[in-house]
Amino acid sequence: GITMALAVLSALTNIPVRNNVAMTGEVTLRGNALAIGGLKEKSISVHRSGIRKIIIPKENEKDIEDIPESVRNDLEIVLADHIDTVLEHAIVK
Repeated sequence: GITMALAVLSALTNIPVRNNVAMTGEVTLRGNALAIGGLKEKSISVHRSGIRKIIIPKENEKDIEDIPESVRNDLEIVLADHIDTVLEHAIVK
């Protein structure tokens, strides 16, 4: 999804992706971010790995409350409705 699209873009442009940001989400051909399942589990895994910023689809905003409070308070959660938002937060400038 979004992670693969970002990896391809990075490989083609030689612009690195930040190594301290996690992301999840499906992406359409027009760059729209689509909802995913398992946000709670993915967020816990991100937190356990030491990453403190996660980019998720805006459609998953309702699922944030399922993330344990201790994890949620320690993560910066970025809501993305388009790949442009992902680029803004994940590409090294």
